[in-house]
Amino acid sequence: MSVLMLELNEINFEHVRGYVAMGELPELAKLLANHSLIETTSEDEYEKLEPWIQWVTAHTGLPLAEHGVFRLGDIVDRDLPQIWEELEAQGLKVGAISPMNAKNRCKSPAFFVPDPWTPTRVTGSALMKNLYGAVAQAVNDNADAKVSLGSAAWLLAGLGAYASPRNYGTYLGLVASAARGRPWAKALVLDQLLADIFVREVARKQPDFATLFLNAGAHIQHHYMFNAKVYSGPHANPEWYVGRDLDPVLEVYRLYDRIVGQVRRAFPSARLMLATGLHQDPHEELTFYWRLKDHAGFLRSADVPFSRVEPRMSRDFVIFCDDEAMAAAAEQRLAQIRSSDGAPLFEADNRGDSLFVMLTWPHDIPESFEYLVGNQRRTGLKDEVAFVAVKNGGHNGTGYLLDTGEQGGGETAVPLSSLPARVAHACGVRWAAC
Repeated sequence: MSVLMLELNEINFEHVRGYVAMGELPELAKLLANHSLIETTSEDEYEKLEPWIQWVTAHTGLPLAEHGVFRLGDIVDRDLPQIWEELEAQGLKVGAISPMNAKNRCKSPAFFVPDPWTPTRVTGSALMKNLYGAVAQAVNDNADAKVSLGSAAWLLAGLGAYASPRNYGTYLGLVASAARGRPWAKALVLDQLLADIFVREVARKQPDFATLFLNAGAHIQHHYMFNAKVYSGPHANPEWYVGRDLDPVLEVYRLYDRIVGQVRRAFPSARLMLATGLHQDPHEELTFYWRLKDHAGFLRSADVPFSRVEPRMSRDFVIFCDDEAMAAAAEQRLAQIRSSDGAPLFEADNRGDSLFVMLTWPHDIPESFEYLVGNQRRTGLKDEVAFVAVKNGGHNGTGYLLDTGEQGGGETAVPLSSLPARVAHACGVRWAAC
């Protein structure tokens, strides 16, 4: 019996239950009726409640204090034992589609496609490798709505090769929704495509254990939770941002409900686990997210020294330098980029010869916005950045686990770090890394 894990990043199962009570989400409703919902616990401090930290814990069995991976993409510089290669070493065939902040350390996986922000090896066909490159480009340039012609061609090729005919209507509806000015629909297209790839590859390669990571739910909750029918708080999104009658959170939950049904129909004998890593609660204030359009161009114009720059998720990017002296100079110069009243625009984490940088300005940026680079007063920042979102959701360290191998009446709360051992036990082997 194979074990399949759907990693539904940051989904709030209390919201799932709220929608189920409204008559929505029939597949998830059946799972909740027949199996226990277990809470997972992770870090206590808010700054440590990031999915790229929690998923490393979920894949290695180590808390942050032991795995030490604090930033998205940093896993590539570590040789931490992860669930896939540990099971592979015990003779099992494994696979992964888009696992967050995971390094492909397997010798011969059935398939391994990393997330769009973590530069590690792709194991798969030439089409899959090119499709991964297209997805990474589209995701990393999402805020600026840029998809290159080459990426568009590979995305279409991927849809032609992997899209399930049963989901053609779903794709057409989502594309039409995006064309009507509902940008979250693009994230739904990607997650449905990843699910179709997962189902196709599992059916072809028949791994003993495989994971599928889906991120649209986290993305949409961060941006649109105030519009959810299950939200009862005081805030509302601006009408120019999203119509009051729309519920993007319900849309992504409906998609995940269909994906759960798709996986269960395709592999009825598989043991299915759903894990969220953590979940989101409504944000308490109105906060804007911005992303640089041209990271290298902006750094050059601000005289920030660097050798290369790599975008990460949303507001984040990494500056790579020739040496520690260059990194220190870059950090100092970034600290000199401030609003006219002295508030910093960027936050930098100096890691020696590189900087992990976040564009932290939380307010609106009108055309007249003035800022300082050192002693020089500038305007035009509005043209240098892309609006990402109004923050609606914040992280909560409690996650959820639903395991069809558990019929109920068992554990109600477990550490997230126990997940690899649970998976290994379900696969009939031991978690050798503990």
